[in-house]
Amino acid sequence: MTRLLALLATGLLLSGCGDHSMTQQNRYGTFTSAALFESGSEAQPLSQGVVARGDLEQAQQASTPPRVNAELLARGRQRYDIYCSPCHGLAGNGDGMIVQRGFPAPPSYHIARLRAAPAQHIFDVISNGYGVMYSYASRIEPRDRWAIVAYIRALQQAQRAKVADVPDLRSKLP
Repeated sequence: MTRLLALLATGLLLSGCGDHSMTQQNRYGTFTSAALFESGSEAQPLSQGVVARGDLEQAQQASTPPRVNAELLARGRQRYDIYCSPCHGLAGNGDGMIVQRGFPAPPSYHIARLRAAPAQHIFDVISNGYGVMYSYASRIEPRDRWAIVAYIRALQQAQRAKVADVPDLRSKLP
């Protein structure tokens, strides 16, 4: 009886091993033909009105600059030092380490054209790239892009500052 039960259990176990349909399913490769769809391709366009998760929130952040405060400027400096300073340099003069190694120099943030440019322009350049600069949209979140813009504006202001602009500074100078 025990032998019969063991044979029966073994037979049941082995019968389940022959069908791999659950573990080895057919699938379409990228950009292959597929008779299942009217277009004949497995690559189907998104339906009209489809929005990826998080896109609306990112679009909202991109369209609305946050309020500038010390925390935002500190975050902007940190992100600037990581992403921007290799080309633009720590002071924004366009003399970063990559430029010193032969890469084309970006314009200084302190030229009249970029001082007069709206903040949205700088945000858009970070987002979409410009010239040989590639897009950072996938690397830097919109809020951090705005923080970088605020920090760049602080760099621009610092370059043109005078002691008279900061009355308390005179008492701290030796």
